[in-house]
Amino acid sequence: MIVVSYNMAAALKRCLAALEQSAERAAFEIVVVDNGSEDESVEVIDSFPNVTPLRLPRNFGFVKALNIGMRTAKGEFFLFLNPKTEVLPDTVSALTAHLAKEADAVALSPAIATPDGQPAAHLYKLPRQADLRALAAAGEFEAAPVPEAAGETVAIEFAGFAALMVRSYFLKGLRHIDERYAQSWADAEIALQIRRAGKKTLLAPAIRAVWHPEDDLRRSMPANPLELLAADWALGAATYAAKHFGFGAGLKVRLSAIFSALFSFRLRRFSYLLTPQKIDGTQTMM
Repeated sequence: MIVVSYNMAAALKRCLAALEQSAERAAFEIVVVDNGSEDESVEVIDSFPNVTPLRLPRNFGFVKALNIGMRTAKGEFFLFLNPKTEVLPDTVSALTAHLAKEADAVALSPAIATPDGQPAAHLYKLPRQADLRALAAAGEFEAAPVPEAAGETVAIEFAGFAALMVRSYFLKGLRHIDERYAQSWADAEIALQIRRAGKKTLLAPAIRAVWHPEDDLRRSMPANPLELLAADWALGAATYAAKHFGFGAGLKVRLSAIFSALFSFRLRRFSYLLTPQKIDGTQTMM
């Protein structure tokens, strides 16, 4: 289990408590990467003695923190968990059993719902070149409908990091995740690499986890960090475009984001895009 957290002490406590109550708890390791939190996260992590803590001195961004966690973890499968996700007692063991028997699959996601039973947004359409400028502006991926399940698992384009189990050998073969991504787009990158390898990403509708949207940190953030997050997202889209569709495609996405920020008078975002400044440890906030 790899959990990357930043200033989410309450959610992290619930997430880790649920993991500790999992069936077959002795069979897996929990690695928590604290990305320079300034709240009570350190105390929360210390209250779970069977967790492997990795405390970073500042916020290096999600992707770098995730890579640090993967270099420490030893399992055959990595389960990436957002602190806002609460597993059920059988979630981890069921995901492991299903992925172990799906030879053509590299990644597997459970079905995720809010506490009141509403489906949580965690399934997305794989970005195409024609979509990238719009996605950079939107600040989120295009949601995919939950597919009709004809069996225990069903193929999907990609799932986010709310709860995603991935075979560790595949990520090690990629030499982990490209750190030109900072806070975002790494989930789309993994999904595209899985597809290019002729493998599958699957959803297991019968395996459940709970998403707690009320813990969204962005709701309490001041304007400047929010503008940095928006710039980081657009720069992630530009990185994805350049890597998979050519330098010119990446430049178009970035320039589109720059001009959009300028003409909408989002001057702080414009500055971050122009510099460029990402959430990778070089930022002056977060």
